Amino acid sequence: MIAPPAGTRIWIAAGVTDMRRGFDGLAALVQTQLEADPFSGQIFAFRGRRGDRIKLLWWDGDGLCLFCKRLEQGRFVWPQATSGGGR
Repeated sequence: MIAPPAGTRIWIAAGVTDMRRGFDGLAALVQTQLEADPFSGQIFAFRGRRGDRIKLLWWDGDGLCLFCKRLEQGRFVWPQATSGGGR
């Protein structure tokens, strides 16, 4: 099991994100939209348009980790962005 250290902050990118993005595309969103460092050890969460998928980006000290989850039923509840976001 991979677990982040205690006290790790989790950022939620409000709104929807293009789920075709991978490591580099999501890291770029963290830098440009969230104005944060993707290599800080914090976790960055992104949600797809349909709401059934999320991706988590995390630097574990050795490299970037990209975790994905797709729900078979239901949707992830997510805050809506009024400006900016991960589009």
